[in-house]
Amino acid sequence: MIAGLILAGGASRRMGRPKALLEYRGETFLGRLQRIFLANCDPVVVVVGHDAATIRPVLDPRAMVVVNPDPERGMLSSLQAGLEFLRNAERVLFLPLDYPAIHSDTVARLCESQTATHPIVMPRYEGRRGHPVLIAHTIILELLALPVDGAARDVIRSHNHEILYLDVNDPAILMDVDTPEDYQVLSRLCPSGL
Repeated sequence: MIAGLILAGGASRRMGRPKALLEYRGETFLGRLQRIFLANCDPVVVVVGHDAATIRPVLDPRAMVVVNPDPERGMLSSLQAGLEFLRNAERVLFLPLDYPAIHSDTVARLCESQTATHPIVMPRYEGRRGHPVLIAHTIILELLALPVDGAARDVIRSHNHEILYLDVNDPAILMDVDTPEDYQVLSRLCPSGL
């Protein structure tokens, strides 16, 4: 089965409060993403960093928790902390907490796709690619090898010709919720998120 990785270690500076605890359709961002990932992935790992003590009460006991020792380095440090824990996984589906409205069907379809000939599978909505991203073991190792000042997008771009795109009817794959303004428009832009 595919391992799931939820990146919840950011400081939520632009939001002004922990995004993991914000609500969308009666669930916290983190609670909703854990529910969706737990239904499709095994194991599910949540990376925490900033506000770890505040977030712990909404962690699902079935999820494994990894603490990012250096969250000030940004999202790459959380991704690498989670991937280090999952170093031996054949495939990992990863998602920043910033995409709380993704459809459960999108995650299920990504998990059903194959990375045998495509080391990266990405969802695409109206021609634009988004999150979550499914990566094969070779990509895990490349991401782990990135230097401190590296960027995950550089690894993804280096494999652009090998990416399998999965067309989905899910605008939430593009909806990066970083600010209070983003949060206000979330329900209007993603009215059918399930």
